[in-house]
Amino acid sequence: MIDIAVIDGIKRKFNRLGSELDERGRRCWAANEALELGHGGIKAVAQATGLGERTIRRGCEEMRQVRPTTGHDNRRVRHPGGGRKSLSVIDPNLVMALEALVDPNTRGAPMSPLRWTCKSTRKLAKALVEQGHEVSHTRVAQLLADMDYSLQGTLKTLEETSHPDRNNQFRYINRCVKVFQQAGQPVISVDAKKKELVGNFANAGREYRPQGQSEQVRIHDFPDPQLGKVCPYGVYDPTHNQGWVSVGIDHDTAQFAVESIRRWWEHMGKECYPQAQALLITADGGGSNASRNRLWKVELQKLADETGLVIYVRHFPPGTSKWNKIEHRMFCHITENWRGRPLISHEVIVNLIGHTTTDTGLTIQAELDENTYPTGIKVSDEDLERVNLLPARFHGKNWNYAIKSQLSRK
Repeated sequence: MIDIAVIDGIKRKFNRLGSELDERGRRCWAANEALELGHGGIKAVAQATGLGERTIRRGCEEMRQVRPTTGHDNRRVRHPGGGRKSLSVIDPNLVMALEALVDPNTRGAPMSPLRWTCKSTRKLAKALVEQGHEVSHTRVAQLLADMDYSLQGTLKTLEETSHPDRNNQFRYINRCVKVFQQAGQPVISVDAKKKELVGNFANAGREYRPQGQSEQVRIHDFPDPQLGKVCPYGVYDPTHNQGWVSVGIDHDTAQFAVESIRRWWEHMGKECYPQAQALLITADGGGSNASRNRLWKVELQKLADETGLVIYVRHFPPGTSKWNKIEHRMFCHITENWRGRPLISHEVIVNLIGHTTTDTGLTIQAELDENTYPTGIKVSDEDLERVNLLPARFHGKNWNYAIKSQLSRK
């Protein structure tokens, strides 16, 4: 591959000499540079000068021919302005018609025939021909490049309307986390990871294997009726950089979420925080741990009664789940650890999660949760009123609250 610095040098030389050379001189000069570069030279010179590769190849053939030492050299030189005219000159309305097809909203053609179809060069050329323009799909591609159009995907930059107190809620959560950590009290970030198919299915990513020995997986991703899916629910302790994942085989409900927190406390939390009196949970505002989920609060009340902990909950504002620490400090590393591997069984999934580590010292424990968690459980107003819930002064009705043991009411 020709170095970009070499191409830039050819471009500078051509810009200085181009205006002094006639058509054949430019062709021969470009051919000489291409021959000097060797393999890939024609493409590199075409890129630097803007001349066509066919023109440079013809120049190379002329350079290889033996020139007469005497007599008149009658090789043809095109007069300035000679040759076939470009389509934009022959058909001055072609570029405008093409722009109206590619970008109908800004070009004043909202009824474009391609408004609701994929704008490939072949479909663009077909639409232009139907309008009376003679053009091929290859020429359409060249015109689009000349007009500074390129193939582009969508770009995630637009956010939903944010809550006016979004930034204040982030500051409030950070202050609470610092207070708990300084007091030696546990802080956890919780969330459910996306459900995964169990079985010999393709998994995104690649890993090193012997040449030509790729892992063989199923063509179609229809769930296995026996194995089904798993729903990993994670608990991440940012203070100790430790995590817990309950691999559920049933529904992602509030009961499952709180049971995962309960298992984290029994297996990891009590040992790390033997003097704990309170627990701070940071969570998204939706899903099984949603801020408006009544069952979530009822189940947390049970956990508070069992452990004697005062459970403080801080929810992230709507549309900000990607700032939840568990997402970019634990879940992303789990995904990386099992990339390119089919999750053929529950045991494989639990082991891959449990063996996920990082250079910063992340450790994770994982366990299969075979319990069933039915959906559709209704929590009455009376049941919700029995929750010993203390709303905070700042957004206590929806984002920030504490749940104390029922014994503290007596």
